[in-house]
Amino acid sequence: MELTRRSFALAGAAVLLRADTAAATRPMILLNEKEAVRIRESLNRDRAAILDKLATAALKAGPWSVTSHRPSGLGVTAGEHDYVSEGPYWWPDPANPGGPYIRKDGQRNLDRFMGNRSDLGTMCGATLALGMGAYFLKKPECAERSALVVSTWFIDSQTRMNPNLEYGQMVRGINTGRGTGIIDTASLIHVAQGMTLAEAAGGVPRAVSDGVRQWFADYLKWMTTSEKGLDEKKATNNHATWWTAQVAAYATFTGDSALRRMAWDRYRTYLVPGQIQPDGSCPREEARTQSLGYSSMNLDAFSLICRMARMDGVDLWHYETEKGTGVAKAFEYLTPYLLHPDQWKKEQISRFTPGGHFFPGLAGIGLPSPEMLSAYKAIDQPAQAWPQLLDLVIQG
Repeated sequence: MELTRRSFALAGAAVLLRADTAAATRPMILLNEKEAVRIRESLNRDRAAILDKLATAALKAGPWSVTSHRPSGLGVTAGEHDYVSEGPYWWPDPANPGGPYIRKDGQRNLDRFMGNRSDLGTMCGATLALGMGAYFLKKPECAERSALVVSTWFIDSQTRMNPNLEYGQMVRGINTGRGTGIIDTASLIHVAQGMTLAEAAGGVPRAVSDGVRQWFADYLKWMTTSEKGLDEKKATNNHATWWTAQVAAYATFTGDSALRRMAWDRYRTYLVPGQIQPDGSCPREEARTQSLGYSSMNLDAFSLICRMARMDGVDLWHYETEKGTGVAKAFEYLTPYLLHPDQWKKEQISRFTPGGHFFPGLAGIGLPSPEMLSAYKAIDQPAQAWPQLLDLVIQG
């Protein structure tokens, strides 16, 4: 990474300390400027200590690159800058060694290639932690480090990731990539959120901001026009919900109002009527071997879409179909099981922990619902960047 550091220094040194004057007017994804200022001014000592620990760790780590770990023996011809991952639930076939893999739903193959996937997740968490450190803790070194991290992953010609997932969640002996791989990049929402905070704090070079947004615009185009992207759009479960959440976040980040409107329309015309039953259940998630986990993950995505729409002046929290089906019923249906997972009677082959799930909290302030908010507050959230950011949004 030394070359990347030198390249960044040469490209950004002249403007690193110049605040991006456009940052103050840019949408902040899950926040508006007034809310962000309120959170910063009311930050208590305990919360500040958690954020400082996360930011300090991120200052010492990375940067990361998709070029750092390359797959071998997978049967793909991916280039050095292409993201590659394997489907988590696919395993060697004992009856046909060396043949196509077989699926075991809910059972993760820990021997699959995870190099790019792990680096992506770590980079996204670090970018968000640095953005929170820059804005909420007023630490300018966090904005500087954030600029280096995103330059390495998204901009530098020697280390950047190509803006597509043609090789995402491939299956050995069956394909070289699937649309389902797009769920791997849901954590890029953390990057978009972290960047807006770092920019609002000042100190991110305009060239870096523009370069990252161009990457996200290119990825959005791939998501919404490629065969794999359109396959994921047409999914009938959480994959379609997270596809829509990603489109909404990246369209907000890049200022694409047409794609934001498309996301809100997709929610109304496809996601809610296609997934949620009148009683609030989501049958496609409940058919899985990790049914409570997938049901919760799906509603997390629904709540993100509703929150981002509200930031865009659109109320999706209260939308209902002609049959009276809406996301509020889904939240009401599932929330009790987050508090008492032992009462869930459908298949859940591994232990379910509610920490990290946030839909009752966003619904609590979005509907609003004191009951939902109370349920969220009863869940212990991990000391990680994304849960902490959401907890700030929800509880201030």
